[in-house]
Formats: sequence, structure tokens, C-alpha cells
Amino acid sequence: MRSDAILMRLLELHPKIIDLSLSRMERLLARLGNPERKLPPVIHIAGTNGKGSTLAITRAIMEAAGLKVHTYTSPHLVRFHERIRLAGDLISEAELVALLEECEAANGAEPITFFEITTAAAFLAFARHKADYLLLEVGLGGRLDATNVIAKPAVSVITSIGLDHQQYLGESVEEIAREKAGILKRGSLGVLGANAPEVREEIEGVAGKVGAPLKIAGQEWQSYTQHGRLVFQDEDGLLDLPLPALPGPHQIDNAGNAIAAIRALADARISDEAVADGLRKVSWPARMQNLGEGHLRAFVTPGTELWLDGGHNGPAGPMVAQALRDMGNRAPKPLVLVWGMINTKDPTAFICNFKGLADEVYTLQIPDEVNALSAETLVEAAHVAGLEAKAAGSLQKALEQACAAHPAPRILICGSLYLAGHVLALHSGEEASAVSGAAKR
Repeated sequence: MRSDAILMRLLELHPKIIDLSLSRMERLLARLGNPERKLPPVIHIAGTNGKGSTLAITRAIMEAAGLKVHTYTSPHLVRFHERIRLAGDLISEAELVALLEECEAANGAEPITFFEITTAAAFLAFARHKADYLLLEVGLGGRLDATNVIAKPAVSVITSIGLDHQQYLGESVEEIAREKAGILKRGSLGVLGANAPEVREEIEGVAGKVGAPLKIAGQEWQSYTQHGRLVFQDEDGLLDLPLPALPGPHQIDNAGNAIAAIRALADARISDEAVADGLRKVSWPARMQNLGEGHLRAFVTPGTELWLDGGHNGPAGPMVAQALRDMGNRAPKPLVLVWGMINTKDPTAFICNFKGLADEVYTLQIPDEVNALSAETLVEAAHVAGLEAKAAGSLQKALEQACAAHPAPRILICGSLYLAGHVLALHSGEEASAVSGAAKR
């Protein structure tokens, strides 16, 4: 694709993949006529985990209400186009090429990161297409993220916060919370999801300083399960709803984040029926995704369940493990993990959550990923965590070996969104974008 060639050029405009700052972004946006000031009402979403699922649920509810919704997410899994959705549809190749070339010309040879210049291109697209709302996911952190140029979002949402990207955001959850809280703006309502007391206290402090009213999980609103249903309750009343279509108990919190944000908008077009319909229909690739028919089925035995999840840090480990535990309680099967990670994550902190749960682990080095941990390194991490593990030469071999050792197992491929992208491309037969690895961020 022609867009891939442009994206590869844009990678050369800055020596670092990540360099948190707003000055370069503000310079380029000014040259482009400040498209960030011409956007539909923005729901800005930050957090360590859950922000993508929260966005997906919010989008599903809004679209169930008949609204047109733009979305911006990162990283992409298979193709860059996934990042920019215009009123429900992925951006076309022709429009993406034109926008990237426009931003490249406006920037010239001045330093700017890949994420900054591609975010500017997204803002141009969003400003030129009409929609009722823009759901805007933070790339990294919040305070200095390239998306944080929105003067007054309709709602700012902060999902669960844990230790991740410490080299950029700080070594403690309190420091990371302050960075995430940087998306809160004076006079704009904030929604805070379920978090530890020290995180909640830190974010409340930031909200108070900037003058952002805050609706906090467990205080102004709550979401929980009861009799196989999702219950959401706030000062406006109680909703008895279906469980979200996204598997895992952590999705109850993410659904709560989305519903709290929607209720904060007080948009009469979004009925309680639309909320229920959106929960039933929501989908989000690589979040406990059950892989249906596709090319990878050739490598597993009949009756094998094939699941995919992109959770990739210590805080995600318990969420993924609990989702699998719930599955096992409902329908017992041998559980095998096929596991790959990148070297900026703590592999032991992730895999230790599966001790006593997974029957076996097959490790692999993520193909075409310069920052991938080796399969042998992951075997050692699994052994440290008390799990049986073997290195596999490829994804296909890992699947074959798992099925040879266990009859009709439940297989979860996990550990990285980059691995998830590789899996989805193989399974669908789709050609992946040439822009890969850490550049995706």
C-alpha cells in the first residue's frame, strides 16, 4: 500500500519512537489550521488498561442509538487504517495517503514523532467529516500525549491505572496517575474508573487543582453483576442490563466507565435501550477474542478452542487469568498458553498469574519484532513463576504441539498486541502493514 511507504518515511523524522512533548504537535497543528479546534464533541480516554474496551463499548452504545461516531485508537493490529474510523468506517487508503502527504508537507524536515504526525493527520480527517462524537484514545500517558491538545473535551475518562511504561511516566502508581490525570480540563467533567485508593486520591487532587468535576467509581456510580446481569447505578437511577459481549469480569468495570461517560453527556438521543443493545453487540479485536474459522484452524484438532488476547503487562495478567478461570468453571478443558512478549514488559509479572491454571505454556519470539523477547527467555520467566514451558519455533508449531499433548484443548495466544496483530493477519490471510513493532505506538 502506498500509505505504508509514507508511514515508513515519517518514522525517520525523529530519532526516538516516543518523546513526550506537546510543542512539536502544537507547531504542526498551527500550520494545518488547527483542526483540533474543529472537532465534534470529544470523549478523551486514558488509562493503563481498559481504555480500548471502554472506547469500544462507548462506540457500540452510541451507534446503537443511531449516532455517527469517529474513533482514534492505537496501536493498530494488522493495518494502520484501524486507528482512524470515520463515522463508523475505517479510513480509506486514498484519504489516508492524501492526509499523510499533507501533514508531511506541512511539517517539512522538522523533528516530530511518528505518533504525533499521524495523530495530526487523524485530526484533519475528523475535522473534515461530520459526526456526533469523537472517541479519542490516549497513546501513552496523558499530560504530554499528542492527543492532549483538546481544550475542552465533553468528558474525560480515566480507566484502571497500574505500573506500565515507567521509563516515561514514573516509577510509582501515584506518578503514573498524575500523568494520566493530565487529560482533565477545567470545567470539563471527568469519569474515574475503579482504582486503588492511592490512585483515586492522586487523581482527585489533580481534578481539584484544575477545576474538573469528577464522577468516581464506587462513589458517584457503580457497576456490578447480579443474577447474570450487569447493574449500573448512579444518582440518576439504576439500569438492569445484559452483560457486555466482551468476555471477562474486568469488562464489567469497562462497561461502567462507558455508561458513566454516556450518562454524563446527558444526550437524550441515547436511550437505556441503546445502552443495552450496545452491550450486546460490542466487539473489540484481541480482547479475549474467540477466533472462529480461519487459516490457523488447519493447525488444531477438532473441538479445540482458540482464543486471542493482547493484554501485555503485569496489571493485565490477573484480568486475563480470571477470565480463563471463569471459562474453566463453566466448561472445563485443558488450558494451554501460547505466549510472546516484548522486552519493555516484565514477563514474570504477567505469567505468574497463570500458575495452577495453565496446564502448559509454549513460548515464541514475536516474528518481525525487533523488541521481542526470545522464546528461551520466556521459558526461563515461566519456570521462575512455577509453570511448565517449552520454546516453540513458530505459532503454527506451538498450536500443533499443544493439540498433540492435550485432546481438544482451550488455547490462549497472549502477551502482546504485536503478537495479536501477527495472529490476526495469519488467521485472516490479510497482508499486514509494513509499519510494525514499537513504531506502531
